[in-house]
Amino acid sequence: MKIFVAKLAFKTTTEDLRALFEQFGEVESCKVIMDHETGRSKCYGFVEMPNDNEAYKAIVETDETVFMGNELQVKKSRPQATTPQPEKPVRPKRPHHPYVPKTEA
Repeated sequence: MKIFVAKLAFKTTTEDLRALFEQFGEVESCKVIMDHETGRSKCYGFVEMPNDNEAYKAIVETDETVFMGNELQVKKSRPQATTPQPEKPVRPKRPHHPYVPKTEA
C-alpha cells in the first residue's frame, strides 16, 4: 500500500521517514519529495508498505502525531491518474497587422 505523508518538517530526510514507518513493519520504498529548483523539501512524501495490515496500523498510529516538530497528516495515497492528458488544440495564427500611425492630411 502506498501512503501519503504531509506536513513534514523541512529537515526531514527519507531515512527519517523510513525509520518512522519501519516501527510498524516492512517498508518497501520511501521518498521525501524535493523541489528541483531549490533542493529543499516540499514537506511531503510517500511510503510503500507491502503488508496492508501493517500499513493501516502505521496510518492510524502516525496520523496527527508530532514528528520532528510538525504534526503529520498521514493517509492512504490515491492512485495516480493513468489516462493520458488530451493534447491542447492548436490555435490558428492570426494574420499580422502592423501598427500604422494615422497621418494628418
